Amino acid sequence: MDAIVLAGGFGTRLRPWTLSVPKPLVPLLDTTLIEHSIRILPRSLVNRVIIAAGYGAEQMRSYFANIDVGAEVVIIEEKEPLGTGGAIANCMAAVRGNRFLVLNGDLITTVDIPGMIAQHERDNRLATISLWPVENPNRFGVADFDSSNRAIKRFQEKPNPGEEYSNLINAGCYLMEREVIDEMPEGPHSIEREVFPSIAKSGNMGGFCYTGRFIDAGTPSSYLDAMRAAIVDGSFNRGEVIGTTWSMSDIGDSSAASSSAIGHGCTIGRNTVVRSSAILDGVTIGSNCHIEGCLIGKDAVIGDNVRMIDQVVAFNHHPNI
Repeated sequence: MDAIVLAGGFGTRLRPWTLSVPKPLVPLLDTTLIEHSIRILPRSLVNRVIIAAGYGAEQMRSYFANIDVGAEVVIIEEKEPLGTGGAIANCMAAVRGNRFLVLNGDLITTVDIPGMIAQHERDNRLATISLWPVENPNRFGVADFDSSNRAIKRFQEKPNPGEEYSNLINAGCYLMEREVIDEMPEGPHSIEREVFPSIAKSGNMGGFCYTGRFIDAGTPSSYLDAMRAAIVDGSFNRGEVIGTTWSMSDIGDSSAASSSAIGHGCTIGRNTVVRSSAILDGVTIGSNCHIEGCLIGKDAVIGDNVRMIDQVVAFNHHPNI
């Protein structure tokens, strides 16, 4: 089976990092954000990954030409923003077979894809989407889900408190039959807003509920959530965990680091505290600093006696996109 990974956005919420690297290639521990998303795809079922790329497509093409993710990788570039539906339609000529997966490229999830496929086949749906329960559904689009037949009847966008159809939200993983293309309008469009509601109305939309992990790592705070989850889950091949911090640098006893990630070749001065932060390769941080809730870009230099909270620091080189 083929899987389409949606990776065409500009990543504006992760700027200035994404001025130097497209969001899918933002480092996350020892690999990249999109590789963490691809890892959830079972190799026994998915042997080809089609990346729907836009901003930074050439950089992604070069990157994936030199690594092995356990499946063939095809980059399909969109010349202008197409939305999620337009991006999927743009990839369909490359899709083999009648059934395919779609995955958001900044998704960290524990969804059971084999279980989702089994339910989709059993219920004979045109499309099945993953659903995840939240405590406060008012910030999301929610699904009106019929648990008796696992069907989604309709969707509701950011409902008022007390008016929610459910607490189940779209969790960013879709299984679809090729015939979905017949439901799509031409040109740029959102599959979630312009296609899924009509499929649900026709009775052909399934919902696969799961609990566990769901992180949309597209903001600084959610990126740090993804980082901490990857550390807890052991989602890395290089580096080591000391306490609650993953590191590829020998920082010795010079710093107090907790719930953080520290890349290769970093130097951290004496009496410096690093909490819940991502420190990329080659960063230098001086002495007597307090760094908390921060994303520090590659090769950045931070002097002595700096207090920095909830900041994103750019890569210390010129943008190359």
